[in-house]
Parts: sequence; C-alpha cells; structure tokens
Amino acid sequence: MTTPEQQAVDAAITSRRSIRAYLPQAVAREDIAHILQVAGRAPSGTNTQPWKVYVLEGDPKRSLSDAILALHHDPVQARQHTEEYAYYPAEWKSPFIDRRRKVGWDLYALLGLTREDKAGMAAQHGKNYDFFGAPVGLIFTIDRVMAQGSWLDYGMFLQSVMVAARGRGLDTCPQAAFTQYHRVIAAQLALPDHEMVVCGMALGYADMSKVENTLVTERMALDEFVKFIS
Repeated sequence: MTTPEQQAVDAAITSRRSIRAYLPQAVAREDIAHILQVAGRAPSGTNTQPWKVYVLEGDPKRSLSDAILALHHDPVQARQHTEEYAYYPAEWKSPFIDRRRKVGWDLYALLGLTREDKAGMAAQHGKNYDFFGAPVGLIFTIDRVMAQGSWLDYGMFLQSVMVAARGRGLDTCPQAAFTQYHRVIAAQLALPDHEMVVCGMALGYADMSKVENTLVTERMALDEFVKFIS
C-alpha cells in the first residue's frame, strides 16, 4: 500500500503530459512564483543552479509570438533562422525514429491531418509559437560558459517545473521549437550576449474539450529499459 504522500507525488509525475490547447483562464502570479521557487530546489552539480527563466504574459507574450509567427509563415525568412544547439541527432536510427514518427502521426491523426496536408501540419507546428494559447509563456536560458553537465541539471529543473505545475492543477508543454528563433527571442527580451535560449514552455489550464489533449503517448515497459543486477 502506498501512502497519500507517495500517491500525490506519483500522480503529479504520471499525469504530466504535453498539453497543446489551453483555456484563457489567467494563472495567478503567486502560483507561477511558487512553481518556480519549488522547481529551484532541483539538484545541480556543486549547486551551480544554471537556470534562468523569463515569464511572459499579456502584451509581451503576444509581441514575441507575433514576431516569431511572422517569420514562421514566410519560408524564405524562416530558413534564415536555425537552432544554436542540436536537440535531435544528425542521423536517426531505430527505435528512436520510430517513436518520433509514431507520436507525430498519432497527433496528426487526432487532428484529422494527413501526410499530404503540409499546410495543416505547418499551421499546427506554428501553434508552438503562440504557446498553444496558454496565458503564460516561459523562456529558459543558460549561460554559455556552462558545459554539458549543467544541461543535464537543467533537464531536472524543467521536469521539476512541470511536476510542480501539476501539483497545482496546471499543465505545461516544453517546447524546443523556440530554439530556432533564438535571435528573435534575444532581441525581444533584451537577453545579454552570454545567455543562450534552452527552450520555451507553455503554462496554463488545459482545455480538455480540444481533441489534441486526448493524446496519451506510449511508454516502454520496465523490462525494456531497466536491468536489475544482483
């Protein structure tokens, strides 16, 4: 039997999903601050705490989204913007490419998008840059001096943000898509030169009337990724 505390932690972790449609309901500033304060307890090597967060609401969020979407909808302009770091491998192999394709086509199937509907898929991808309609957009940066270990630490911080949000009845979607437009983000947020964009994240209350939020991605069985050695 698990304790109520164990159940609460497990529920916060297992109920976390990438939510791609949000209600317009505002998120209280104190809730945002609490989530980030709790997440700030994430571990980091020698307590370096390499994370920095920009919280966007209202007009500043709209301004960033508009600036990026103007480029996203212009293929010539979009091609002039590339990521600063490689999130995905240069050469894919199974089973990773299979999982990537499956989640993509599972989402598109829910939305009624076929392989031939390139415009529809581009429009869906573009929703990333509006933070999927969430009232809060988060942009995460890291100092360029930090190395690979600090990026591992950063992942634990991001997970902590998402789990803490679930503990308060909120949902999120981490978004590497923003890294393509890091120059736009730097200009809009007046980032110092030593800061690199890690990713964005939508934060808000899920709109469960939207079909895309019914997507539940598959996970490996325990024996596929765990080996007990006694």
